[in-house]
Amino acid sequence: MFIRAYLRASTDSQDAERAKESVETFASERACRIASTYRENISGTKLERPELMRLLDDCKHGDVLLVEAVDRLSRLRNEDWASLRGKIAAKGVRVVAMDLPTSWQMLEVRDADSFTGRMFDAINGMLLDMLAAIARKDYEDRRRRTGQGIAKAKAEGKFKGRKEDTERNEAITSLLQEGKSWASIRALTGCSRDTLARLSQRLRDTAASGS
Repeated sequence: MFIRAYLRASTDSQDAERAKESVETFASERACRIASTYRENISGTKLERPELMRLLDDCKHGDVLLVEAVDRLSRLRNEDWASLRGKIAAKGVRVVAMDLPTSWQMLEVRDADSFTGRMFDAINGMLLDMLAAIARKDYEDRRRRTGQGIAKAKAEGKFKGRKEDTERNEAITSLLQEGKSWASIRALTGCSRDTLARLSQRLRDTAASGS
């Protein structure tokens, strides 16, 4: 049995490494060792996550996918969660989440096809579905509350949007004008791809208006 840890954060401003010590301690306390770790900064609302898909490709029947919390694995819509669960089941992978205590027993079940293994798998499957649905609802509720707050602020004339970091953006624009690659600019500045795309478009618009 191999334990493969999946560490996910939603944005570049968060650090997917944050949970590394936590999952390693969790495994060590249960006399287990994490064979490999997969990290990525991407939203849990997206089904196609390169590192998660690579993890599943690497898995063998009976391997364990370890996550800090179920919402690190999924904030997916029902149909996308069903698709991911199908991929996990097809590979015979057992999911262990630190916020789902009943799943911890899967670290002790050496034969995933035994009666005990199938029983725990069935129980945890139902609980995973429930927690994944809760994670999605929490995401949607937060988005709705944020939207309502912005709409109210706009109606009251209080919403100004996020203040632009002009100094940083000027530096990024200079790097773009120098022909630096997006990867190198992100490494230097820590900016997101969305920011780069927006500033690149601004440069193109400026060039077009001046031509």
